[in-house]
Amino acid sequence: MFNHRGVRIFIYLLFLAVFLSAGFAGGVLADHYLITTTIASAKTQTQSNGLDLVNQAYQIIQQNYVDRSAVQQTQLEYGAISGMVDALGDTGHSRFLTPQMVQEENNFTKGSYEGIGAEVAVNNNGQPVIVAPIDGSPAQAAGVKPGDIMLKVDGVDLTGLSLSDVVSKVIGPAGTQVTLTLQDPGSGAIRDVTITRAKITIQNVTWIMLPGTTIADVRIAAFSQGVTKDLKTALQQIQAQGATSIILDLRNDPGGLLDEAIGVTSQFLGSGNVLLVKNAQGQEKAIPVESGGLALNTPMVILVNQGTASAAEIVAGALQDAHRGTLIGQTTFGTGTVLNGFSLSDGSQILLATEEWLTPIGRVIWHKGIAPDVSVSLANTVTPFVPEAGRAMTASQLQSSQDAQLLKAIDELSQGARKS
Repeated sequence: MFNHRGVRIFIYLLFLAVFLSAGFAGGVLADHYLITTTIASAKTQTQSNGLDLVNQAYQIIQQNYVDRSAVQQTQLEYGAISGMVDALGDTGHSRFLTPQMVQEENNFTKGSYEGIGAEVAVNNNGQPVIVAPIDGSPAQAAGVKPGDIMLKVDGVDLTGLSLSDVVSKVIGPAGTQVTLTLQDPGSGAIRDVTITRAKITIQNVTWIMLPGTTIADVRIAAFSQGVTKDLKTALQQIQAQGATSIILDLRNDPGGLLDEAIGVTSQFLGSGNVLLVKNAQGQEKAIPVESGGLALNTPMVILVNQGTASAAEIVAGALQDAHRGTLIGQTTFGTGTVLNGFSLSDGSQILLATEEWLTPIGRVIWHKGIAPDVSVSLANTVTPFVPEAGRAMTASQLQSSQDAQLLKAIDELSQGARKS
């Protein structure tokens, strides 16, 4: 997957998606490559390699700290590694993952995991924030919203904690509960939300013919394995039912696998590039569109918001650059670094930013996001429309929906149909 304007990690609740791409050596996350390099032993670094002070500090703590129960070697090691990575200043991107977090990443890309079903990141103020809840997840059902600032987990203040520490407090098996203290970024209101963790299976692609229209609303919830295949099936069904246009809904989509982002984009573009990859030397490599797209000429609109991240931003940026459809909604999250994953001896990993994703014409995504062509906001109290909720709707009920972004998309496509 790919990280963000803070960092983003999928809470396996928090799932950071590791993307495995056949086109690259190793795995690729939509917002970052996860190219695994094994380090024979984390302990091969010694005092001679400039870690004298770290070793001195470790020995002082071991010998003198009064609370002996708190002196746990593994925790001290993880804390030291997290501190070194955090000191790079790549807030929310480069980071340390415990073995459990690594496993959660792998599970997310397979489309099934246990947790609360939300992605968390670190914003520019160093605060953990919710990027997006996954469709049908316990977090979504509990009212967790994109942009919510996490203040506490089970009453424990998160101030000053690393992202890995925050994630470790939220992680837990299905059936157990966790209470998040959240702050609304707009009003500043603080609330407690108690969530029961669950086993979550991601339904990547859902769609519905919007009542009273010939517009197909296609929702992609995440870019885990198989999303391109699922989208192709949906597009075939949509065409068979006589749809004349498509709304591609990428709102609150935290991203996923790079190869799936390429596959999805290629269903709508017949030529050109999906993205550019820029390395530390400033060299850029173009990743081209794949042939065989099923909806190359169907009129479309793309919906995005602040929860659109990583692989979803790659798709949105490519379609916008190609003028393939109008982007409606809010500026996306801003994930855009390629993270190389270096595996340590106990199964933990260090993710380091080594490359950057750019849109096909070279626009920066990292920390900036993709701005829509037409800006439409939703009140925090409004939950974006999803196909499953619309199956029992009438045309009049749809038109009275509070989802202003969806209604604007319908209007855009209807006007286009009238002009043609």
